[in-house]
Amino acid sequence: MKLNFKKLGEGKPLLIIHGLFGSSDNWGMLGKRFAEKYTVYLIDLRNHGRSPHSSTMNYEAMADDLLELIQDEKILNPSLIGHSMGGKAALFFNEKYNSILNKLIVADIGIKSYPMHHDVIIRGLKNVNLNVISSRKEAHDALAEFVTELGIQQFLLKNLYWIEKGKLAWRMNLEVIIDNIHEILTEIKVQGNKTETLFLRGELSNYILEEDIAQLKKSMPNSSIKTIKNVGHWLHAENPTEFYELAKSFIG
Repeated sequence: MKLNFKKLGEGKPLLIIHGLFGSSDNWGMLGKRFAEKYTVYLIDLRNHGRSPHSSTMNYEAMADDLLELIQDEKILNPSLIGHSMGGKAALFFNEKYNSILNKLIVADIGIKSYPMHHDVIIRGLKNVNLNVISSRKEAHDALAEFVTELGIQQFLLKNLYWIEKGKLAWRMNLEVIIDNIHEILTEIKVQGNKTETLFLRGELSNYILEEDIAQLKKSMPNSSIKTIKNVGHWLHAENPTEFYELAKSFIG
C-alpha cells in the first residue's frame, strides 16, 4: 500500500507514525521542530488520515506498508518514532525487518497485549451518525454524549472532513478499525532484537507500568526507558519540548 506522508527538512532520516484514530496531522508542530535537524517523514498509517483504506488492519500489514515507503523513497538507515498503536507497529516492523532501522523510539506503549479499553470512544464514534448529521457542532454533540474529555473530542473530530456541502465523512476507515481492534491490542513478540530502542512513557499514563519494565528489559536488552513527568498518554502533545529533547539526544 502506498501510504500518504509529508516530507520536511534535511538531515538524517526520521520516520514518525501516529496512534489509533490519529494521523500525521497530530505531529505537525513537533514534526516541524524535528525538521530543523532531520529529514522527517510524517506518515499516515493504513485506514488512517489520507492513506488508502483496506479491509486488512494488523501490524504485519502496517510493517509491510512502511517497508514499501522506505524502499520507494530510497531511505537509508532511518530512525523511527511510533506513538501508541504506531509504537507497536514500529516494534513489529523492527522485529520483522531488523536490519533497517538506526534507532527506535516507542512512545507510551509496551509490547504486551492490552485489554479492551476503547469502549467509550467507540460508542461515541458510532453515535456520530453522518447520515443525519450536517454540521461539526452536531458531530461534537453526538460524540460528547459518550466522550466527555475536550482534548479527546477534538482529537477524534479532526478525522472529519467535508465531502460536499452539508455532508461530513470520516477520513479514517472507522468500521474496519473497530472490527480489528483486537489486532491493535495484541502483544508484539520480540526476541532480543539488537536495535537500540528508547521507550518514553508519561508519568501519569498507565500504558507502561513499573511491573512492565522488567519484561521490556528482558525482551529487549538494548532498550532504555525514560519517564516524562506530569504528562499522560499524549506525552508528545503535553510536553513537546521535553519529548523533542529526549528524542534528539537519543537519535543523535
